[in-house]
Amino acid sequence: MKILVVGNGGREHALLWKLRQDAPDAELFITRGNGGTGPLATPIPLDPTDANAIAGWADANGVGLTVVGPESALANAIGDVFERRALPLFGASLNAAAIETSKAYAKHLLKQAGVPSADYRAFTEFDAAETYIRDRGGPLVVKASGLAAGKGALVCDTTEEALAAARAMLRDGVFGAAGQEIVVEERLSGEEVSVLAVTDGYDVAMLMPAQDHKRIGEGDTGPNTGGMGVYAPVSIVNAALMEAVRTRIFLPTLAALREDKRIFRGLLYAGLMLTEHGPQVIEFNARFGDPETQVVLPMLESSLLELLLAVARGERLDRSGVRWRSGAALTTVLASRGYPEAAETGKRITMPPQLPPDVLVFHAGTKQAENGDVITSGGRVMAVTGLGNEGKYFRRDIGWRELARA
Repeated sequence: MKILVVGNGGREHALLWKLRQDAPDAELFITRGNGGTGPLATPIPLDPTDANAIAGWADANGVGLTVVGPESALANAIGDVFERRALPLFGASLNAAAIETSKAYAKHLLKQAGVPSADYRAFTEFDAAETYIRDRGGPLVVKASGLAAGKGALVCDTTEEALAAARAMLRDGVFGAAGQEIVVEERLSGEEVSVLAVTDGYDVAMLMPAQDHKRIGEGDTGPNTGGMGVYAPVSIVNAALMEAVRTRIFLPTLAALREDKRIFRGLLYAGLMLTEHGPQVIEFNARFGDPETQVVLPMLESSLLELLLAVARGERLDRSGVRWRSGAALTTVLASRGYPEAAETGKRITMPPQLPPDVLVFHAGTKQAENGDVITSGGRVMAVTGLGNEGKYFRRDIGWRELARA
């Protein structure tokens, strides 16, 4: 069997690693790849957002399954292109992916479906946003409605901070087209949890809950990033809570999408706040999380491939066989100096000749230089359990809430 993974970051490296475990004899391919994917998959020189070129390559080469990693590929309608050509793909259609590509649409959908989420208003003009923010006052969250690489949600302690965030998006264009519409939300209190779910549009196979750490600084300080680390499982998320998430959040959301003629087939990721009134949705994503994928997949004992194939082939999902290994996993992201603003690149990466069997390194912002060295090429460089220095930046408190509970 031939399997193609679209994307070239840490999430896609983790997908390749798990798919290789599930199908040792399969031929694996990846769009472009990175400095660490070479031993697992053959790179193909295609842009992950070039849906037509990828579909043509998959068709010509007899690919039996294409798995979409990044949201940018979904936003460029790769799901629709593959569907028109009757090619098996695990990834949402363009209109279903609106649950991530438009936070304003997602909030409207959740309100219509009665799914618990923060109170909100959406704006395209700063003057109207300013009036609402001043009237509402207090702590707020201001979000760019479009895709902003995980950095478009600004948590504001004061009215002035919220006004500055809205002004920066709507007037100054700091997020470009992604910030031409914004969502202003009440600020929820509690712990955040990420729950990823494979879905056929009707039912869900929920993966192990994880807790991400998005702030750049230790003690959850500083600006948001794409994620500095994550651990799983999360002890406060028990079976009863997971069932509540399934029945009160995932299933009503999928039903609302079907009612809106946007059947969602793929990976639906719920970012949740565990409030005193129960779990509430912070946001939905239409793809595997990063770095959540790097911590959850190593805990999955059963086959991921079987789940993805069922959805890609338009079959109904069987979630009864999902099994997890015992223990826990924790991933720390190593980032280049200067991330998330202006990360250094071109730095040589050195690795020990052999890692312990319980240590996994997933490359993200890396590439192979002409002399064979692996060098940095982006902000978040690797996802790894361990420590580092020599220009690498990483948070030392990933999992601090779990340690405090213990």
